[in-house]
Amino acid sequence: MEFTWLYAIPRSGLLDSFFLGLTKVAGSYGEVWVFVGVFLLLFKKTRKTGAAVLISFAAVNVVGELLLKNLFARPRPCQIDQTFALLVSPPTSFSFPSTHSGVSFGAATGIFLNHKKAGLAAYLLAALIAFSRMYLFLHFPTDVLAGAILGTVMGILAVRVCSIVTQ
Repeated sequence: MEFTWLYAIPRSGLLDSFFLGLTKVAGSYGEVWVFVGVFLLLFKKTRKTGAAVLISFAAVNVVGELLLKNLFARPRPCQIDQTFALLVSPPTSFSFPSTHSGVSFGAATGIFLNHKKAGLAAYLLAALIAFSRMYLFLHFPTDVLAGAILGTVMGILAVRVCSIVTQ
């Protein structure tokens, strides 16, 4: 099966705490990126970036959470194999795509396209958040990949929308 390699990921109390913390920082639907977007809106130099982060966040949630998850209705790894000891309460939504990954990569793309150095840091955080979803046995690798692709596309579109609107 697609997720059996997830059992082989080294586990430790330190890694459990680290990845659990990342998922909690991200929030139930990646709300940390809303905070980042609103913060960026406060400054003229980063206002367009903040708008792109918020637009991509909304787009990923609408397309990913409301449309694609219900269309594919894919169960999560923890729903298929309930013997794996979870560190979090199992989510009730479907697995595909990973919205945590989507909103994270959407925000990172919006930041990167406007501010390269900050964007690289955002991509690193996005990648760690995405990996945390597999580490915690909540998503398949393809869920995370699809979420990252969805987020990247929405981030690019959001930056373009912001550029058109501010011309």
